[in-house]
Amino acid sequence: MTASIPIPDRDQHRRAGGFTLIEIAVALLILTLLVSAFLVPLQAQVEQRKISETQKILDQAMEALLGFAAANGRLPCPASSTSNGAEAFAAGGNATNGNCLPDAGGYFNGFLPAATLGFSPVDASGYALDAWGSQQNRIRYAISNNTVNGVTNPFTKAGGMRLAGISNIPGANLLYVCSSSAGVTASNCGINPNTVTLTSNAPVVVWSLGSNAATGGTGADEAENLDGDRIFVWHTQTGSNAANGEFDDMVAWMSSNVLLSKMISAGQLP
Repeated sequence: MTASIPIPDRDQHRRAGGFTLIEIAVALLILTLLVSAFLVPLQAQVEQRKISETQKILDQAMEALLGFAAANGRLPCPASSTSNGAEAFAAGGNATNGNCLPDAGGYFNGFLPAATLGFSPVDASGYALDAWGSQQNRIRYAISNNTVNGVTNPFTKAGGMRLAGISNIPGANLLYVCSSSAGVTASNCGINPNTVTLTSNAPVVVWSLGSNAATGGTGADEAENLDGDRIFVWHTQTGSNAANGEFDDMVAWMSSNVLLSKMISAGQLP
């Protein structure tokens, strides 16, 4: 009696020779999920690092502005879009009269005058950038041109703060920073119960447009920081589903008391 020889299962032979398409697809799916799980925290870390770096840049800008005021008895005008990072005066304007080049609304809003301050690093045109680094991410700068005690341009005019008087500056209505754009007017934070006045007495505001500057944020709160008046908004970051839309601007302001203290220490006041 002869022994029968088993015939190999062709399907079994194919399985032994490699992976099936289904097995490959499952493996790729698992790999994709693993890579995604790794990349999301990495992206968050990169974004947080840029936020921290930008906050440091804003702090350094404030220190540079205080140093300039201590040395010159005034604060610099904003740079314009064509001044290559230098402070921009209006026609006939200078450090003696403090007449900066105004924006369309008549306010002293523009860019940080990095070239005038000797601030670095800057881009090829002389403007300071935040950590996101695009042209749209140039550091913004606004300085109050409100008249104080009958003195025009008290902060950009050499000796202007001395003329206005130390006691008159802390109570003056200067630049406003509000917690929301809801209900704000062109001159204050309004009376909306959900909008808090964070300050009404800031001589200076500096700010970054954040990570969405290149594409342009569409939120109402971000729009308030670019509408060319003396009202600004700051709060924690929000997404596009928030009541006032996406907000990732980073806003810092100078206390008038800090400015006056620096000027007194430098002998510029009283």
